[in-house]
Amino acid sequence: MTSPDKRRPRTTSTLGDTRARRQRAEALALGKAATSLERIDALSLDTTRAMLHELHVHQIELEMQNEELRQAQMELDTERARYFDLYDLAPVGYCTVDADGLIQQANLTAAALLGQPRRALVKQRISRFIFKQDQDVYYLLRQQLIKSGEPQSRELRMLKGDGTTFWAHLAASMALDAGGVASCRIVVNDISE
Repeated sequence: MTSPDKRRPRTTSTLGDTRARRQRAEALALGKAATSLERIDALSLDTTRAMLHELHVHQIELEMQNEELRQAQMELDTERARYFDLYDLAPVGYCTVDADGLIQQANLTAAALLGQPRRALVKQRISRFIFKQDQDVYYLLRQQLIKSGEPQSRELRMLKGDGTTFWAHLAASMALDAGGVASCRIVVNDISE
């Protein structure tokens, strides 16, 4: 169990929630106390000791579960940080595009390449960022990807938010999300040089 001085400082709302939860628990306990006291008086000393032992064991189990939850939370935080490093800070742009061609997710590099804030990319058509004369190249890539299911790649010109163009290498593959919905994962690499 964590010592009080090592705990995170509680906010006012957290303290209020804790107090409210405690008051509800006390009210429930008082409501049940009348019948419980009558039952307790009828219990033998051995039965009372056994119940106290069970309560103590249950408390230890809860403390162990709480520690396991804290450990799982720490591992989850570590995985989130690893995901952030691998996805958001990657040297190439990553986009997830749905069946309608709308960007569902984009990493920071994709946002920088396309000259848009990441949140502005979400729900935008990826084709909006493909140079007009290269729309057919992207369309064929997408059709072959859907038809074959095999990863596809092409070089084409893309547009930044300010209208300037750059040459990009697109590598696309199909993926299924947790719900079984197909999406297209696109890697965008600036090859202008």
